[in-house]
Amino acid sequence: MTVRTRVAPSPTGDPHVGTAYIALFNLCFARQHGGEFILRIEDTDQARSTAASEQAIFDALRWLGLGWDEGPDVGGPHGPYRQSERSEIYREHAQRLLDSGHAFRCYRTPEELEQLREALKSSGEQRALKASDLELTADEVARREAAGAPSVVRMRVPETGRCPVEDMLRGTVELDWSLVDAQILMKSDGMPTYHLANVVDDHLMGITHVIRGEEWLNSAPKHKLLYEYFGWDMPVLCHMPLLRNPDKSKLSKRKNPTSISYYRQKGYLPEALVNYLGRMGWSMPDEKEKFTLPEMQAAFDIKRVSLGGPVFDVEKLSWLNGQWLRELDDDAFLEQLQQWLFNREHALAVIPHIKSRVETLSQVVEKAGFCFGDAPAITENSFVHSQHPPEDMKEWLQYLLWSLEALRTWERDAIFAEAKSLADGLGVKVKDFLFPVFVAIAGTAASFSVVDSMALIGPDLSRARLRQAIEVLGGVSKKQGKKLEKQWLALRSEQADQAIDDQ
Repeated sequence: MTVRTRVAPSPTGDPHVGTAYIALFNLCFARQHGGEFILRIEDTDQARSTAASEQAIFDALRWLGLGWDEGPDVGGPHGPYRQSERSEIYREHAQRLLDSGHAFRCYRTPEELEQLREALKSSGEQRALKASDLELTADEVARREAAGAPSVVRMRVPETGRCPVEDMLRGTVELDWSLVDAQILMKSDGMPTYHLANVVDDHLMGITHVIRGEEWLNSAPKHKLLYEYFGWDMPVLCHMPLLRNPDKSKLSKRKNPTSISYYRQKGYLPEALVNYLGRMGWSMPDEKEKFTLPEMQAAFDIKRVSLGGPVFDVEKLSWLNGQWLRELDDDAFLEQLQQWLFNREHALAVIPHIKSRVETLSQVVEKAGFCFGDAPAITENSFVHSQHPPEDMKEWLQYLLWSLEALRTWERDAIFAEAKSLADGLGVKVKDFLFPVFVAIAGTAASFSVVDSMALIGPDLSRARLRQAIEVLGGVSKKQGKKLEKQWLALRSEQADQAIDDQ
């Protein structure tokens, strides 16, 4: 048997360090056994998936040296490797489940589902919704189908008992069937959910070992049941411990930079980041802290993974990166510095914005240093404005940050449109609204266009600098965050309604 592992990221945002972490361990396991490593793109969420995000995943993983044997860009005998190109395959398999009686078509509306959940809660039943709760009479199904009502395909799951799941790191784990819902397999738009698509793809692509994050452990009973329904052998499961923030919460971009692109733009070496990710819950046999990817592959044993939640500590990563930098000879150091600080593509994008603002080359650092170096040094005094207090500006920055986190296309006009929309909704002049954004991004309001600046430095650094500015202005507590988020959502709703009225 040839060992085959995979990583299957969704192209719905910035490439995440968690993706690299799982890819690294899948790659090392495959190489340890002389096997193959596959990259599959899970783009069934068509509303959020983008080609740019997919390319960013390719670029980020290749920058880290985590190459793959089969994938959307390199091909292979088990393609297509994008789930959006496998729709007919999923429909055929969903129909097999319907025909065998292992799945049913559900016409329940969102309102009915909420009522059913409330009824369970009121009766004191602590369980998930099952087929017996959801199925309608044949006459009602026929009526809704004739009326063109939307429907989904759900799987049947046991109502009682426990499901034993074998895990490479945990041994046998038993999960309660009563807490497992009648999972949707095909959505009303005809696209599969994660659960159906992954089981079908893993089988058809010959995946022998599924190494994924522990957040999927509770879904293992559904997947095991699907393998049984189809009559297939289930791959060996291994659920890796989640990466965590220093406060032990799940790693999130609101508490830690999580984008691989962020660390690349900040000047971290790919070897150092891979080295650090390799230390997340795993250690070399000799316990040494600094090691290369080939060294990790040669010594890899997945049984050495610790189940304690590994903490992703940026300070520790920076220390390790420093160790790598200090081992470079001067020529190699200069080459790395040139590639990072003044790589030709980035420099040529910045030059048109500063050429008319400088009289000597020495002024380039003053005028555009924020485009090449670290975040500008700012204090609360940097935000002093004649008409607006810092508290208002903190709220504006938070609103803009949330809007930009939801932005699908990172380019100047889209960024400006978000800022102007928020300014209009708040009844604030765009110039005033952008004042704290200038300070956050460039350290001064006297810089060239801030939306051009944000387009140049990219989404990762831009959003990181907005977060830093919010912290400089006192930060947003959990309670205040909930209040602001409610206000922000109301603003966006008003803007959406206005856009409809304007059409």
